[in-house]
Amino acid sequence: MRLFRIERSHVSEVPATLTTIDFSRDDRSFLWLSLTRDELRAHLPAIQRLLQARCDVQLVDLHVSDLLNDHLPSRYDYTSQYDVLVFRRLAATGGLVMAPESGPHAAADSAPAVLRSVDTRPVGFAVFDRMLLSVHPEDISMRDMFAKKLLAASPGDDRNGHGAASSDSRSGAPRAPSSPAELMLRLVSQIVDGYLELRRDLTRQLDHWQADLLDPKSRFRNWNSLMEARQSMRHLGEICEDQQGAVQDWIDAYETLPTPSDPVELRDRELTMVRSRDVLEHIERVVRHVQRLEQNAETAVQMHFSVQSHRTNDIMRVLTVLTAVFLPLNLIAGIFGMNFEFIPLVHKADGFWIAMGSMGVTALVLVLFFWRKRYLARSR
Repeated sequence: MRLFRIERSHVSEVPATLTTIDFSRDDRSFLWLSLTRDELRAHLPAIQRLLQARCDVQLVDLHVSDLLNDHLPSRYDYTSQYDVLVFRRLAATGGLVMAPESGPHAAADSAPAVLRSVDTRPVGFAVFDRMLLSVHPEDISMRDMFAKKLLAASPGDDRNGHGAASSDSRSGAPRAPSSPAELMLRLVSQIVDGYLELRRDLTRQLDHWQADLLDPKSRFRNWNSLMEARQSMRHLGEICEDQQGAVQDWIDAYETLPTPSDPVELRDRELTMVRSRDVLEHIERVVRHVQRLEQNAETAVQMHFSVQSHRTNDIMRVLTVLTAVFLPLNLIAGIFGMNFEFIPLVHKADGFWIAMGSMGVTALVLVLFFWRKRYLARSR
């Protein structure tokens, strides 16, 4: 469990004892309480008291169940005093893993990394006016990495009094979030960045398989892995579509809020909307890329079977030509093999050579004929 106090000038971490927290609400700061599901389950009464003291509201029982649910898809819900967003992130054990190498053809036929499954875990956010409550799975490495970046943010106030909002629009220096909603969007953006990085691994893996599928000198054997990859990409596309719908619902609800009259708050609202649209655009990029990868995999499989069918046609064409060449030769041999007493050339001393010469000439004429017809040409 970690607790942060965030202001426009700096970010500080507060000891998360839940009993010594300053509940004063006269300052312009807001709190970020980050904890795991087990911690939320164990300290739920104390957290409800904190929310009541800080925000004059407690979590609804159904929303508590959503935050504790480890199998909930990405979704958005709201009340008149706070919003709840559930967003699925990549688990540390999911994604690309090394394929077990075994068997005599493992080195030649196994891909360098096989996409076994896309494992995800939901992260829950309860967004209040003065506080953000985030509920993470047991793996909190992503949370700690983001907290380290957040503590390193050190914006300065400009001469116009716009503070962090002005520094965010013109300079590349990090700044502290201006509201719990913007902090939540930053966390969601970091989650989406993990999906964007996964695209490179997927692309590299499928490029390896496509080259193997279209190589005429290799025999593709990773059909089970390819089918699992296609199912995983379909599952990943469904996850991203749920994420896209949840973020879009949050944006629609946020746009209905009354426009603030304070210029600084209005600027913060505009920056929050810009960041929300950027997160939504990143999710859409992941969805489009996954769809393209799935189509490329399907196209590669179809091209593989087309190449195999073409090779089979070439083989059958050669065999047909050979059969057509030897058919008249078999006819000549069959005629001279008949059990008749009087057959031309049978009792002649040079009859054998005449028959062999006729068969050779016939075979040569047929080979030249089929060569002119390009039945024996090599396919490129």
